[in-house]
Amino acid sequence: MESIREEAKVVPVKGNYDVIVAGGGIAGIASALASKRQGAKTLLIEKAFMLGGLATAGLVTIYLPLCDGEGTQVSYGIAEELLRLSVKHGYEARNIDFWLNDKDVEKRKKTRFETQFNANVFAILCEQLLRNEGVDILYGTSVCAVAKSGNRVDAVITENKSGREAYVANAFIDATGDADLFKQASSPTVDFGQGNVAAYWYYEYFENAYKLRMLGFSDTPDKYKTKEKIENDTRKRYTGLDGKELSELTCYSHSQILDDFLKKGGVNDAHAICSIATTPQIRMTRRIDGKYVMCDEEIRVKYDDSVGLFSDWRKKGPVYELPFRCLYSDIDNMFTCGRSISVTDDMWDITRVIPVCAVSGEAVGIAAAMLKDRIENLDVTELQAKLRANGVKIHTDEL
Repeated sequence: MESIREEAKVVPVKGNYDVIVAGGGIAGIASALASKRQGAKTLLIEKAFMLGGLATAGLVTIYLPLCDGEGTQVSYGIAEELLRLSVKHGYEARNIDFWLNDKDVEKRKKTRFETQFNANVFAILCEQLLRNEGVDILYGTSVCAVAKSGNRVDAVITENKSGREAYVANAFIDATGDADLFKQASSPTVDFGQGNVAAYWYYEYFENAYKLRMLGFSDTPDKYKTKEKIENDTRKRYTGLDGKELSELTCYSHSQILDDFLKKGGVNDAHAICSIATTPQIRMTRRIDGKYVMCDEEIRVKYDDSVGLFSDWRKKGPVYELPFRCLYSDIDNMFTCGRSISVTDDMWDITRVIPVCAVSGEAVGIAAAMLKDRIENLDVTELQAKLRANGVKIHTDEL
């Protein structure tokens, strides 16, 4: 048997919103927050039962830099707000009080504006922030399909403990990290060609300390490798877009974590596994094929439609403007943010991280709240003015 025909269902509409955000990672948090602050009735849909995505459920607990590595902050607005929130009750590591509380330029030149936070504390703080602002949160819910009229999305079809339901909105934000809504809407998407190597970070109590164990990591883009290094790399690659593959990766990750833990002894009052990731630590999967595709060589290029700035977390110096055209495609009322914005494979490794997720999330959250008909008709100058009012720097010459 190759297929089974599922019985057609009438799906009840359970809510009507101005803006619906699919995905509760950092990008989704930023976009929902920005949307609600513009007065839009906003729903955030998240398949897990905690906010933060890879940053919290994935235990990638490093808030990468908001600065250029040379003492100048470049990312502002909600990107900075969430960093400050992540360490509101203390740091796990990388104390940056000199960035937050004083103006010591020499210290800033030596240490980047980045920190390490506690995943569980940050997730709860994000939840409280959104709820206090009036954002509706729907946990344990997957978006299974979208309902379209021409080039416009009318509703998302969800599934959770209540069954299949529909939620209607004027504008939608795909913050899934995998461009799931755009794929469901038959909009052009691009898979990450290089694939992901396995990563399996976990927290361990050992030697009287609570430690982040970073086993495996993100891979260097092929552009920066020699041909010989590419040919000799035999590590297994994961797309992150197949259910069976993700299950196999999860099982492999769990076995590697246990093996690493047992090398230092078993379970006792001085040695324990404290936390393992509840979402696969896959960084790059699928993105939109947007109105503009940005590459890693566009350092300090000025764009008329820039909606914020970000740096290269891997090295000092480079600063980029984020074109608004990277955040939407051919759907009239749907944006993306975070890991699925429109960039080349080489740029993807720079833009997939927390600061860029927050910068892009804030931009599309405001844009979605502003939207009247088609994204192409949105007044980008007005959008930029609203971002500036939030303290966001738009162009590099504003630094």
